[in-house]
Amino acid sequence: MARNSADIVYSRLAETPIVPLFFNADQTIAQNVLKACYDGGIRVFEFTNRGEAAPAIFAKLIDFCEKECPDLVLGIGTIYDAKQATEFIEMGADFMLQPFTTASVGEVCAKHNIPWMPGTMTLTEIRNAEILGAKYVKIFPGNVVGPAFVKAIQGPMPKTKIMVTGGVEPNRESLKTWFGAGAAAVGMGSQLFQADLIQKQDYTSISNTIANLIKTYHEL
Repeated sequence: MARNSADIVYSRLAETPIVPLFFNADQTIAQNVLKACYDGGIRVFEFTNRGEAAPAIFAKLIDFCEKECPDLVLGIGTIYDAKQATEFIEMGADFMLQPFTTASVGEVCAKHNIPWMPGTMTLTEIRNAEILGAKYVKIFPGNVVGPAFVKAIQGPMPKTKIMVTGGVEPNRESLKTWFGAGAAAVGMGSQLFQADLIQKQDYTSISNTIANLIKTYHEL
């Protein structure tokens, strides 16, 4: 079951609303990237469910976090159905994200009091996800709808908490644009974890980038 309560997940997300999204089929690389993010100040991390190796790697990351990253809340992304949701919750997932909205996944998360952040794009999808129990909704892909769309949502839906993924860049201008538009959180994947840094195992650069992003966010 989840290592942290829903309240802790939402609290950490509010404190540092920058969420790295990462997958690698190499267990050591996955652990090193997670630790680099943690050392840089990240306290909310999404491991993305990509490929057959993902469940086994995630289970070991949970154990790794217990020892090396005790304050981290670790979630799982790209969940397709209730069966997958149940499996990862039993492993210890602290929260769950989807690229779309599946009511059965929302039901499983509600049953176990696990924060659920489903993917949406339209106002109807956003509202339906909230009715199903989502306290945060994921706008994906953000680079398609754009910051102006996120800002416009604030008019009819001022209490909606939006996490934007896709198109968020690891720099001040991008953070200022998205948070200025009303995003409650942002997720970053490939733009944060550039292939050459992973290939060179340059985890110090990842930690430094994370630390600078968090500092920048608090200065906005």
